Amino acid sequence: MNRGMNNPWSIVAVSALVYGTLAVATGIIPGITLSASKPTPGLRPLNAQEARGRNVYVSEGCAYCHSQVVRPLQQDLVFGRPSVAGDYAYSTPELLSDHRNGPDLTNIGNRQPSAAWQYIHLWDPRALVSQSIMPRYTWLFKVQPHAAPADVVIAVPPGFGPPGGVVIATRQAQDLVAYLEALKQVPLKAQR
Repeated sequence: MNRGMNNPWSIVAVSALVYGTLAVATGIIPGITLSASKPTPGLRPLNAQEARGRNVYVSEGCAYCHSQVVRPLQQDLVFGRPSVAGDYAYSTPELLSDHRNGPDLTNIGNRQPSAAWQYIHLWDPRALVSQSIMPRYTWLFKVQPHAAPADVVIAVPPGFGPPGGVVIATRQAQDLVAYLEALKQVPLKAQR
């Protein structure tokens, strides 16, 4: 009879070794590989506003429901071309996600380039997509009786806006929408 596996410290050590190996194989090595990739030709780094928007995207947990990787599968082609390592040269750490509750956002800047659409969708997703399960992000907006000249006013559809006020995008909302609009795949040159 093997008494080694009856020792709890042996089980902990073996578990830690297995966990460590899997963490390196699935988290660290792919991250190093993607970080060392040359940018896809035509890809540009995020500007300051887009980088702040990426931070809002992360802090609001958007990556929990939206992936940013188009797989080479027929059902993913609606989101854009299959992703390549160079697409993530300026996005470290990568926001790939492991599942989708909502659509992939890799190419949302090309698929849905309207800032007005993005703002309304953040205010109340069901104003645009009646079956959406996305939560409302109303804290990214202010409701005021009147807008100031420099305010970004959101034209919320009737029935979805606040009574007796206008919806104003905060700086966080503006940054997040700038980030979403920056998510655009660059075309790949044909292989020779």
